[in-house]
Amino acid sequence: MTIKRLALLTVLLTYVLIVFGGYVASSKSGMGCGPEWPLCNGEIVPAFHGETLIEFTHRVIGAILGIISFVLFAKILRTEVSPSVRAVGYWMLFLLIIQVLLGALVVLKDLPTSVIAIHLIIAMLFLASLIWIWRRAEEKADIQTYSSDRPDQQQRIKGHFNIVLVLLLLLFGFGAYVKHESLGMICGSFQCRNSFLPMTGPEIIQTIHRGLAFILALYILFLVFLSLKKGWDGKIQKRLIFSAITVLIQVGLGVLTITSSIDISWAMLHLAAGTLLFALVTETRVYLGSAAFLKTKLSIITNHNLPNKTEV
Repeated sequence: MTIKRLALLTVLLTYVLIVFGGYVASSKSGMGCGPEWPLCNGEIVPAFHGETLIEFTHRVIGAILGIISFVLFAKILRTEVSPSVRAVGYWMLFLLIIQVLLGALVVLKDLPTSVIAIHLIIAMLFLASLIWIWRRAEEKADIQTYSSDRPDQQQRIKGHFNIVLVLLLLLFGFGAYVKHESLGMICGSFQCRNSFLPMTGPEIIQTIHRGLAFILALYILFLVFLSLKKGWDGKIQKRLIFSAITVLIQVGLGVLTITSSIDISWAMLHLAAGTLLFALVTETRVYLGSAAFLKTKLSIITNHNLPNKTEV
């Protein structure tokens, strides 16, 4: 199997693990194996029932992901790839080790909320590194080989996507905190305890989470408008439109999660849409710096500069 296909498999498995982790949290099955790791209730393979089955399944998916990730890393080391892909491979392995240690800490320390939030953010960064490897695996040299210049517009577009990624990571961090501290229902749709302004710490945290979601949705919609107005690359425009649709779906699912009093199915779909949005934005950001994108830009510039036959 090629690095590209193996990386894509790892991306998909990571997505499944993140979403299933949301189910573990929503069903309150995080301690289904007790305060033990790597054993589960004192056994390598426990009795399969209830919360134990859910938590053990999550661990099994994580173990499979870890094995495939190590295989991917070994393949990167044995294959001729660009220095940037090799460097991201090392980061991927580092993030995997940190993620495993944080997962163990979450269990051994009885689900501390701050560690859970960091655990989710690291999972997203791990997913981002895998997407980078997947999209850039077939590049044998760094991007400078294809173009020595750095157009201002390209840098500005990259800056916009960097901001979106930071907002998403903050959104996931606050969302995990809100989820595990059961703060989702502390405020209504438009006010907190008969006040439009949050007054207590928990109310402020939940309001920040909602505010980040609102800002993120507006920002992505603004980028769609900007891409059409400025005539950005068509592939970037399509990715932005898909991202805008996804963020609107995620916001809608967030509203349904609250109105359903944190129903598990809506909460899982909310996380699934948010993770998909992060993957889409990450893939677009990686594409912006890829050889494929720069080749497209160079082709457009070259064709634009070619003399018209009638002028020759």
